[in-house]
Amino acid sequence: MAQKQFKAESKRLLEMMINSIYTQKEIFLRELISNASDAIDKIYYKALTDDSLTFDKDNYFIKVSIDPANRTLTLSDTGIGMTEQELENNLGVIAKSGSLAFKKENESKDGHNIIGQFGVGFYSAFMVADELTVISKALGSDQAYKWVSKGADGYIIEPCEKDSIGTEITMKIKESTEDEQYDEYLETYRLRSIIKKYSDFIRYPIKMDINGSRPKEGADNEFEEYTEEQTVNSMVPIWRKNKNELTEDDYNNFYMEKRYGFDKPLKHLHISADGAVVYNAILFVPENTPFDYYSKEFEKGLELYSNGVLIMDKSADLLPDYFSFVKGMVDSENLSLNISRELLQHDRQLQLIAKNIKNKIKSLLQSTLKDDRESYEKFYKAFGRQLKYGVYSDYGQNKDVLQDLLLFYSSKEKKLVTLDEYVSRMAEDQKYIYYAAGESIDRLDKLPQTELVADKGYEILYLTDDIDEFALKTIDTYKEKSFKSVSSGDLGIEQEEDKNVTEAEEKDKELFEQMAELLGGKVKKVKASKRLKSHPVCLSSEGELSIEMEKILKAMPNGQDVQADKVLEINVNHEVYQSLKAAQAGDKEKLALYTSLLYNQALLIEGLPISDPVEFTNNICKVML
Repeated sequence: MAQKQFKAESKRLLEMMINSIYTQKEIFLRELISNASDAIDKIYYKALTDDSLTFDKDNYFIKVSIDPANRTLTLSDTGIGMTEQELENNLGVIAKSGSLAFKKENESKDGHNIIGQFGVGFYSAFMVADELTVISKALGSDQAYKWVSKGADGYIIEPCEKDSIGTEITMKIKESTEDEQYDEYLETYRLRSIIKKYSDFIRYPIKMDINGSRPKEGADNEFEEYTEEQTVNSMVPIWRKNKNELTEDDYNNFYMEKRYGFDKPLKHLHISADGAVVYNAILFVPENTPFDYYSKEFEKGLELYSNGVLIMDKSADLLPDYFSFVKGMVDSENLSLNISRELLQHDRQLQLIAKNIKNKIKSLLQSTLKDDRESYEKFYKAFGRQLKYGVYSDYGQNKDVLQDLLLFYSSKEKKLVTLDEYVSRMAEDQKYIYYAAGESIDRLDKLPQTELVADKGYEILYLTDDIDEFALKTIDTYKEKSFKSVSSGDLGIEQEEDKNVTEAEEKDKELFEQMAELLGGKVKKVKASKRLKSHPVCLSSEGELSIEMEKILKAMPNGQDVQADKVLEINVNHEVYQSLKAAQAGDKEKLALYTSLLYNQALLIEGLPISDPVEFTNNICKVML
């Protein structure tokens, strides 16, 4: 039989495909199994319109067999088979898809969907095989045909014998090299894992001969080897089952089987969308933070299936970054796949699915917050930081989506509260949502700057995460209320005039100026405090950059050299103030000593480093002498 040549464009495509289209060689098995499933589907479609045909699903299957000694891997199906002309058309012209043409002729919406969209999948087998042999007998034909090819050089087609309807593909697996271990495609365990990964939910049984060991009958402590044909795929995906049939354990088991995490899912979401966009999805909110979640190594994304066939391990486009903690899968019928069926073009269908999923996740979190506060707080402890990053990132364009999901510790309630809960109990005369930022709740409870706000009976939100203040600055206003740090220059609180403060501002202006000069530009100014009640000193800030924000920005890897406009506030009703006035009147060195000590005390209260700890301790000793 004379060898036939591939058409010139087909030859170039084959060479290109073998070398570059597919990123993973194991994909070849997914492609061949999908083609086999299509072949069985075609018989199903024929049976719908041909009364002489009956379709009994139990009679249809796909078989994967290996012969390590001869280095062959064989995949056979009980599908519709191919005639000589169909072998010529479908296998002789690369990128001609018989499945796609058949699908257009036989549109159906009863759950049997042809998978194939491109005719290149079959040729992916050349990535792992030196030679392909296809033996096929078409439905209604008495003659079988054999198609043989060693790649780009061409192929032959000749008559042969085959008892049953269907197709059998035999691959002569390449020899292993230093760079590629082709032997793994002759190992039962490896092939089984590839099938489970990509083709677990093909609707027909995928069978393999599995070797095992069992106790020998009638003999103690003796075992015998045996071989048993087993179905290795699940066939019916959980997401296509009726939600009413599934239990919590079913979802938890699926979570564990898919290795989405080592914990139990905190919440799950089962979506069956049938409208402008058609897809099924099962999504999970994990209970714990993955160990690498806040690292560069973490990859977000959902598993993406097309008609039950895995297309992508992690489709990042399906999740916004602020919901990157969500695990799970999406299965859709109408995705625009590229030539290798590996990557998605940026099509409208995917964008609609992503938008729908985003809204569903938000609704799940909102309902959990409302109806299961304990679970929500557990979730927030694990992933609240990511929501706050979502508010801050992208110039705040997602703040409206996320702001009602945020929680902060309340000075009054002594627990986490929402912004809505805070605003709902604000006093009538309260102009701002007050907050204090620091390293811990205990430190913030003792912060001198909170005294005036707390004395007015106003609630204070305690921000202990490094992203917290940046998030609130991004939100800017919530329900027409602006945010105000207790350390900001103007607290917006009306209070009775303190005669001592007024007098100090008028008569002791020179003292404050001298103290500011002694600090040599470390503070913008020194002034009499209107906020301090019992503490002698504190730092406040003017402008948008707070002292806490300065600390965080300086601690970042790029070490931004930023400075908040600091103001040293002195409590003129404290005994220390009289010591300052006395030092100004009679002992300039002592004034410098007191000024340095008070400034360093204020730094320590803020959690800021002291530039010269030795000098600070020596100054304390001087005061004690």
